[in-house]
Amino acid sequence: MQVEVRSPEGVMSVQSEVPISVGDVLDKLGIAHSTVLAVIGDTIIPHTSIISDDVSIELVIVSSGG
Repeated sequence: MQVEVRSPEGVMSVQSEVPISVGDVLDKLGIAHSTVLAVIGDTIIPHTSIISDDVSIELVIVSSGG
């Protein structure tokens, strides 16, 4: 399956032959989990969510600080 990841930096993709978690996709792309929210459609999904079909995920950058 192909997981397409859209972020402000551009579009990336991860290929996997087996189901994969959103967190594992982020790891493969070198993206820190704490810096982004993962969104499919209009729904924020947990990084523990398992992906088993082709999908497009949008990453929303989380701002922090004071």
